[in-house]
Amino acid sequence: MTDTGRSEGRQRLQKFIAASGITSRRKAEELIKAGRISVDGRVVTEMGCKIDPRRQMVALDGMLITVDETSLIYVLLNKPVGYVTTLADPQGRPVVTELLTTIHQRVFPVGRLDLDSEGALLLTNDGALAHKVMHPRYQTTKTYQVMVSGHPGRKRLAQLRQGIVLDNRKTAPASITMVRQTIDHTVFKVIIHEGRKRQIKRMFAAIDHRVIALTRLAYGKLGLGSLGSGAYRILQPSEITKIFL
Repeated sequence: MTDTGRSEGRQRLQKFIAASGITSRRKAEELIKAGRISVDGRVVTEMGCKIDPRRQMVALDGMLITVDETSLIYVLLNKPVGYVTTLADPQGRPVVTELLTTIHQRVFPVGRLDLDSEGALLLTNDGALAHKVMHPRYQTTKTYQVMVSGHPGRKRLAQLRQGIVLDNRKTAPASITMVRQTIDHTVFKVIIHEGRKRQIKRMFAAIDHRVIALTRLAYGKLGLGSLGSGAYRILQPSEITKIFL
């Protein structure tokens, strides 16, 4: 392709971000200056940067931004233990997108699940939806099954339900329901709408109970259903609304 052909599809980065609908052009410029925008994995802070949205990946805080709604795709994966929720891993560990053998569009994970955690993971190329799912303002709930060591007492659990301080900021109230107990462990159903890094593990660690196993069961009312470990399916548009119920 000639240089002229390459330039025809290029546009200013802030214009592309504004066209995606996630923010205004002025705010887009602020995001660029703050180092929160990357192009093909490289942080860009220059205002004059031009990109080709057909060939380059633009992300806000690691979440892909897209404008072409005709090619949007939403995938629900039952993530197994042993996979990282990134698009690439410098340590060479398996990444979740390797499981999507029949998905040819570029998609990225919405939210995190640690290497040793499993369960529902939404992957998409819809940056606006990912932003809505992850932003605390929309209070999108996520439901987890959590096995912890020992038997947390009522007072300790009340602390978690009401919110505890992590990183100098109190967590939002959480719903915590006991599912079952064994001699050494307790299993809870935990519902939160925040998405801080390793939040549930840190919450229970703060009351001196280690998380042994963690499974995300659902985003809102969108659950795993019969999906087996490592399996995935493409979501229908009508299912997306369940995320926000």
